Amino acid sequence: MDFEAIKKAAQGYEGAMTKFLRDLVRIPGESCDEKGHIDRIAEEMRAVGFDEVVIDKQGNVLGYMGTGKTLIGYDAHIDTVGIGNRDNWEFDPYEGYETETEIGGRGVSDQMGGIVSAVYGAKIMKDLGLLNDKYKVLVTGTVQEEDCDGLCWEYIIKEDGVRPEFVVSTEPTDGGIYRGQRGRMEIRIDVKGVSCHGSAPERGDNAIYKMADILQNIRDLNENDAEEGTEIKGLVKMLDPKYNDQWEEARFLGRGTVTTSEIFFTSPSRCAVADSCAVSLDRRMTAGETWESCLDEIRALPAVKKYGDDVKVSMYQYDRPSYTGLVYPIECYFPTWVIPKDHKVTVALEEAYKALYGEERIGDSTTIEMRKARPLTDKWTFSTNGVSIMGRNGIPCIGFGPGAEAQAHAPNEKTWKEDLVHCAAVYATLPGMYCK
Repeated sequence: MDFEAIKKAAQGYEGAMTKFLRDLVRIPGESCDEKGHIDRIAEEMRAVGFDEVVIDKQGNVLGYMGTGKTLIGYDAHIDTVGIGNRDNWEFDPYEGYETETEIGGRGVSDQMGGIVSAVYGAKIMKDLGLLNDKYKVLVTGTVQEEDCDGLCWEYIIKEDGVRPEFVVSTEPTDGGIYRGQRGRMEIRIDVKGVSCHGSAPERGDNAIYKMADILQNIRDLNENDAEEGTEIKGLVKMLDPKYNDQWEEARFLGRGTVTTSEIFFTSPSRCAVADSCAVSLDRRMTAGETWESCLDEIRALPAVKKYGDDVKVSMYQYDRPSYTGLVYPIECYFPTWVIPKDHKVTVALEEAYKALYGEERIGDSTTIEMRKARPLTDKWTFSTNGVSIMGRNGIPCIGFGPGAEAQAHAPNEKTWKEDLVHCAAVYATLPGMYCK
């Protein structure tokens, strides 16, 4: 394989990739409103010579290149979050900006840069004659990820009947290769009470007070140690072989956390005792934790047991329609996933990267100090479509994508042209490394 030719081809497409990304930025595309993004991506795929371009009933775009036996996937979610407080932006988030080295705008790192590099990575394969009878490439632009990670791939796998041998997530990786992430789930706790006049609170049963006790226990899960004498053992226990047979990968991914993110109540008035209280919990899960174990952990808390049948612990459901109107309900459970460090996919991506760019992370001069301080192969802090690809469906998943994690959901979001080029080159190289 001619690695210098691949790098030269990727560099030659920097201008085209920049234009493509800036076109996408100018089209607002929050979750469930991605049609403009999808149509523009399909247009680009057809223009650069994809063999087949399909938009499925959920609204995902699937572009195929080649006719080989092994299907290799590249995924990019193409929905964005909103802009938040406009006053925090130093430029128009939907016009963006371009310098010699940077591109700014909502979604450039999270994560439309990924679809841009993946489309042109496939074009490089075609241009240089890298496609053969061993593999076929699938590039997906997927919807609703910001709302419900992995929902799109549940649909692609279960309803479209598409199952690649492995998938590269093109989420931003700060120049590194990422082989896993903590999972997450959305938990709700409901507590019943009895209202009465606020002047005589003893006549009622205040649901907020009950919830206050429960919240103290939840805080203990985050803050406590896991020593024998600790009644409520902290989530740190999952890093200990005594409590978790997957402790090694748990230490790699990091411990789980639980955050109280929302609180709700009902009361007849401001001068009455609250007759219900509910909270939402954002639960991040490390290796060895499941949705069942996380729900059981909350149900076993002393305060939850104390209030018995007045407490209900459940998992949220997602059923928001896509931009096509399709509703595909799913539990708000996004499993932990991690691909082994010696897996064939991990090894192939590392070989592809090192053949092109060496042993360390690279990038723009403004990022290089931070990047080189980190190992080449690491993990995400946030959640990705890998929760469905590998977490729910067991398809090997690995991450390598342009941009920076810290830019995700932040004002003044930017990415780097150099990253687009590097990723396109690595994407073009990977299938040949895997299908030797």
